[in-house]
Amino acid sequence: MRKFLFLGLLATLIAFAGTSRKIVDDAATAAAPQSPSAPKYVFLFIGDGMSTPQRMIADEFARKTGHSQLAINTLPHSATTRSCSANSLVTDSAAAATAIACGEKTNNGRIGMASDGTTRLESCAEVAHKLGYKVGIVTSVTINHATPSGFYAHRASRGQLYQIGLDLVASNFEYFGGGGLSGQFDKKDDPEYQGNIYELAEKAGYVVSHDKAGFEAIQPGTPKVLALIGEDMLRHAIDGQDDIPTLAEFTQKGIELLNNPKGFFMMVEGGSIDYAGHANDAATNLREVLAFDDAVRVALDFQAAHPADTLILVTGDHETGGMTMGFAGTGYALYMERLANQKCSIGKFTSKLKKAQNAKADFTFEDAKPLLTENFGFLFEGDIKENPMVLTEDELQSLQEGFKKNTLPAAARILISHKSGIAWTSGAHTALPVLTTAGGPCAELFTGFIENCDIANILKKLYLNSAK
Repeated sequence: MRKFLFLGLLATLIAFAGTSRKIVDDAATAAAPQSPSAPKYVFLFIGDGMSTPQRMIADEFARKTGHSQLAINTLPHSATTRSCSANSLVTDSAAAATAIACGEKTNNGRIGMASDGTTRLESCAEVAHKLGYKVGIVTSVTINHATPSGFYAHRASRGQLYQIGLDLVASNFEYFGGGGLSGQFDKKDDPEYQGNIYELAEKAGYVVSHDKAGFEAIQPGTPKVLALIGEDMLRHAIDGQDDIPTLAEFTQKGIELLNNPKGFFMMVEGGSIDYAGHANDAATNLREVLAFDDAVRVALDFQAAHPADTLILVTGDHETGGMTMGFAGTGYALYMERLANQKCSIGKFTSKLKKAQNAKADFTFEDAKPLLTENFGFLFEGDIKENPMVLTEDELQSLQEGFKKNTLPAAARILISHKSGIAWTSGAHTALPVLTTAGGPCAELFTGFIENCDIANILKKLYLNSAK
């Protein structure tokens, strides 16, 4: 009898334990946080060649010239981001863009392709598009350049510019804005030639615009837009952009065209930051960062109206130039405000100088002095204690030597960098990590020390969660 009572009690306890465990498991499941889904609106801003030095130099310049700090440096979440490619510690823009867009490291030169050069990778923009989000791609350089093409193209080499143009049309993304197709829009000797890219785009339903007037005339509700100004990169911000759309204006137009009940994904690249870094042109570089920051401010204004639905990400693909805040000649002091004296890019100054030299057969250094004063603020007379732009004997000699060697533009850009407390270590890319900052829903996922490919993988997961 005792045996039966014991067995009955044991069975009751087991049954009760199973029921209790189910209650606990059900409660835990109910209490567990659901996997986050993609915010309705996602902005991904990429500063090409922009790492922490570029961000901080532009930030200090803004503060010292009476402006507020950079908006990109006010976003609440941040991550140090490793930028190497699959086959090199120093990445190029193609491999970096592929990692950021597609979530996989690849070899330098690859666009939307794995290291083997044959396996096609899917970008977060393509994932979003398949799920019904509208997609926009914007850049300040050519639209078939490495960074923008990483989001829509799939080629073994970034040099396949015409074929990348074919991929652009095939993507069916709703909005492309920026520079042109590098002159590769009608490459008849290309093995995959199918016709003029612009004509193919029009046949595919794109409204094509090549100037600011046409760009401004495009109205919300236009299904697909290809707003490409000229056939090269956009003019540098420091050289004046009154007759072309700015990066901020391209971003605003993107919002107007892409906004819809489902939502959108927009990638905006400040591509000219990289060009100025390669040239070691500090003043042009920081002006490009400021123009990039203006575009981010447009997104922040939109976010303010849609705070629960808008994620803003800002990152760089790599660092360019080995730019540093500090130069031995200025000791422990930095004078970013002196860069305000430079009025044009080194490229434009070179053109001005050549024009002046062609106009006068016996052009001398004395003839070059007014150009140097006008474009860099260098003063050849006066007291340096009263005005730091007055040149020392050594500084004057560096410019004279540059004139003799026909490298005056390079001598001028080096001198104004040094007078401002900025130094450079390279004319190429470096392996410095970049800084990623984020604000809005899911921004907390972009923190700590991450790989560049983590950005796409997080976004892809969010989009796939939203489809469940």
